[in-house]
Amino acid sequence: MDGDIEHVRVAVIGSGFGGLGAGVRLRREGITDFVILERADAVGGTWRDNDYPGCACDVPSHLYSFSFAPNPEWPRAFSGQEYIRDYLERVTDTFGLRPHLRFGAEVRQARWDSGAQRWRLETAAGELTADVLVSATGPLSDPKVPDVPGIEDFPGRVFHSSRWDHDFDLRGKRVAMVGTGASAIQIVPAIQPEVEQLTVIQRTPPWVMPRADRPIGAAERWLHATVPGSAKARRGLLWLIREFQVGAFVKRPQLMKVAEGIARGHLRRAIKDPVLRARLTPDYTIGCKRILLSNTYYPALAQPNTEVVTSALTEVRGSSVVTADGTEREVDAIIFGTGFHVTDMPIGDRVIGADGRSLSEHWKNGMAALRGCTVDGFPNLLFIIGPNTGLGNSSMILMIESSLNYVADYLRTLARTGAGALHAKPAAVNAWNAELQRRIVRTVWNTGGCKSWYLDANGRNTTAWPGTTAEFRRATRRLKLSEYEVLAPVAVADRVVKVAS
Repeated sequence: MDGDIEHVRVAVIGSGFGGLGAGVRLRREGITDFVILERADAVGGTWRDNDYPGCACDVPSHLYSFSFAPNPEWPRAFSGQEYIRDYLERVTDTFGLRPHLRFGAEVRQARWDSGAQRWRLETAAGELTADVLVSATGPLSDPKVPDVPGIEDFPGRVFHSSRWDHDFDLRGKRVAMVGTGASAIQIVPAIQPEVEQLTVIQRTPPWVMPRADRPIGAAERWLHATVPGSAKARRGLLWLIREFQVGAFVKRPQLMKVAEGIARGHLRRAIKDPVLRARLTPDYTIGCKRILLSNTYYPALAQPNTEVVTSALTEVRGSSVVTADGTEREVDAIIFGTGFHVTDMPIGDRVIGADGRSLSEHWKNGMAALRGCTVDGFPNLLFIIGPNTGLGNSSMILMIESSLNYVADYLRTLARTGAGALHAKPAAVNAWNAELQRRIVRTVWNTGGCKSWYLDANGRNTTAWPGTTAEFRRATRRLKLSEYEVLAPVAVADRVVKVAS
């Protein structure tokens, strides 16, 4: 029926950390019949797209890498974008993933075919089918740009931080930086010395902590290369410190006062002007929004050519930006550091489940997935960095590797049972999500008095994981068959196989 349409066992969407990690894990499981579909022309995901000035990771390098692919050559404690992207290129080559990659293959639609028990994918590079679909698109892949009246008539340059316009020279220009999140606090100090005037449009000030960054010397790199256990111990210590911090985020937000004291001191030392310091002092509990790390952001804001406007952008009037308080500033470029579609993943509009509804329709009241990986109504669909798997204090690579454990056991279960597909039971998804929401209510993300990208349009936290990374690893180590309907292969697809769980 499918003619010459290619069929694979597994199709993976995305070639960032999640997609490449999935490829490595599939090969280790003995599965070579898979493709990694990438819309761009290179691997890297968010570390390919975000190449703005100053771009770097806010997680220590030795923790922000795969446990199965340690890198003894990290040049700094917190490495820059170019080094992380190079690392992912090396992972691609080391683990033989090049033959599985399909570039320029953006997924336009993925539809579950109940009759054939497979996913039918339409991509920019053609059609294919797959038994199992793994979505590793990531939450930081599609930029969110506000619809500002008048922006279409702005005569200068407009771009998002993740789509940096490298053809536009900012030197000597008047620039508006919209937003003060993780990207903006890196961009501001990188461009401030070059621009004529920098207007930072801030709706809510972030809490900023000192960044304990430093070069990693040749002796350290030699030690990590020749004594792998030293790098493993370093990674373990970094992990353990962050595991101990979880209690303050999820159980006892009052303990965040210690971190708040450090952040206040950091602000006080860098900003001597009491008026500017007041503008930069948050009025919510630290940790409610993502805690940012920088030693250069505050000093850049204190420079004579920088102005902080504490009001939202409401209009672009000719060549001027206008904020809610009536402030109007003429600029040559507008840079949006306004985040991404996190709680409304664009991939949701393109994935159609067993009942003919899109994932976005299914999630209209909020994202929810069983153990962050599977969704009722969408057989044989798995997520890497799915709902409620985000972290506020540690490395997402730890969560990715745990999800990969679940993917591997999912595929083993399909093979062991001889099933055509597994279908997450609605009751299991609801029970898992209800317990998550019960725990999240008392976390700093919900009680800290702020609005953040952790919360969806309904005010529900559908992004953050309210526990330790070790706890998530235990929860995803093995698939519980009792949480699934085990669907027979197509020859007997009219019944559900009864398998002891």
